[in-house]
Order: sequence, then C-alpha cells, then structure tokens
Amino acid sequence: MTRHGRNQTANAVYSYHEKKKDTAKSGYGSQSARLGKDSLRNFDCCSLTLQPCREPVVTPEGHLYEKEAILESLLHQKRENARKMKEYEKQQKRKEEESRDVARSSAQDKVEKFLVTEGSVVSKPVDPFKDKASSSASISNMSEADPDGKKRAKLPSFWIPSLTPQTKEADIKKPDSKTYCPMSGRPLRVKDLIDVKFTIISDIASDRKGLISKEARYKCPVTGDVLGNSVPSAVLRPSGDVVTMECVEKVIQKDMICPMTGKKLREADIVPLVRGGTGFAGVGLTMQAKKHGAAMMV
Repeated sequence: MTRHGRNQTANAVYSYHEKKKDTAKSGYGSQSARLGKDSLRNFDCCSLTLQPCREPVVTPEGHLYEKEAILESLLHQKRENARKMKEYEKQQKRKEEESRDVARSSAQDKVEKFLVTEGSVVSKPVDPFKDKASSSASISNMSEADPDGKKRAKLPSFWIPSLTPQTKEADIKKPDSKTYCPMSGRPLRVKDLIDVKFTIISDIASDRKGLISKEARYKCPVTGDVLGNSVPSAVLRPSGDVVTMECVEKVIQKDMICPMTGKKLREADIVPLVRGGTGFAGVGLTMQAKKHGAAMMV
C-alpha cells in the first residue's frame, strides 16, 4: 500500500481524511469551514439586509442598520407583542372562569353532602343479643380489603378512554412589551437610533452610480483617511459623522469638542462602530462557521 493512497480501504484505522470526506458527503456529524473576506459584512452595510445603507442609523451599541429595515423589525416586534398579550389575556379570563366554576361546584357538593348526611340520620333500637363479630365479618367481606385489613390499591386502566390522561395546553407567559435590537438583544427604542452621515470621497462624489461598486467609498471628515473593515471607526452622536478611532484618541478626546459642530461632547456621544471582518483572525471576529448535524453518542 503506497503512502499516498488516500482512497485505500484495507487500513484498519479510520483516518481523519476518510472521516472528513464521509462527513461532507453524507451530511452526518458537525461540519466547519473558515470564512473568507467575501463572506463577511462590510462596515457600511446593514446588519439585517447585508446591503450598503442608503439611510444608515446606528444603535447605542454600535450596530449599523438601514432605517427602513430596523423600523420594520421594531414594528413587527410590537405587533407580535400585542398578539401575545391578547392570547395571555384570554388565558387569564379562562383561568378565572374555571376557578369560579370549581368554587361553585365545590360549594354545591358540600350542600348535597350535608343534605344526604342529614337525611340518613335515623335512630334505630340497638339489639343487645346480636353478635357484633358476625356483622363486622360480613361487612369486612363486602369491603375491598385484604385479610390484613389494608385496602387494595386500584391501578387506573390507562387504555380506557375515560381514564386516559388529558393533555393540557402550555401556560402562556406574560409577554414583554419592550422591543429589542436584533444583533445585541438589548432593549431598543426608535428614539435611541442615531442618524449616520458618511463622508464620500471627493473623487467619486459626483459618480453616484459607481459608488457601490467602489471598494473605498467613504473617508474620515477630519483626517481624510479611507474607512474600511480594517480601520476602527466611531460615530459622533451630535452630528452623526463617522470618524476613525485614531482621530477620536488624538484629536477629539483632548478637549471633547465635536470638530463638525463645535458642541461639547460626552463619553456617551462617541459610539464605536461595529465593523465587519477582513478575513484575518486578528480583527477579533469569529472567522469560523460551524454546522451541527446528527451524531451518534457512544
């Protein structure tokens, strides 16, 4: 057997190459693949539509969205919350009616039991010559008890329709009235969205048709550096301009004044923008996609 025979089947060991080939062919087990640059989102693309934003907005956590897409997502969440709230209210009304019916039936059972007890009270003369042992024996023979006096346990016949356990509907929990960010999962309101303004590079500013096809589309309005996935950037809340983090650290953080509007800035007014990956592991993003399939536990 040659040392390069990958398709050989006479080996007693199930090699890694054979396992990987069989997994990819059958879809059995977990599969993983490393993501390249083409599989990652650009820094100016919407996190929902994955397309370049026309009206970009950013959340306080730094996730970029198309304004129409995020508003539609928040509206859909509100509609779902309203629908779930109606179902929850119906369930609560049903539970209240059931509790009232149970209380009413229990009160009626008590009244009927009292009437039966009152009607069965009859004073009879006691015969002193009657044998008590025989009467107790006859009563014990009629009762469903063992010779030891212990009552026999009755097992329910589960195959009889009347004794079949009924499935109950799962209780609906009270829905949350808040809307959440699709990416971070944190509460998000419409008024929390910040309008973003990208500065187009002057060479292609007149050519709007070819803007999307260009790889270098936007620049920092202060330093003039080209923005991209490899350049950390931030959004200034008062003006919505996107600047590089180098500009923030070397220029803006010295006096905390917005270079565009001249207004005083706070730390919360500087929102770091969540950017996509570059294909290199040093960016800090997860560069590996994994798909979990069926597997046998030994």
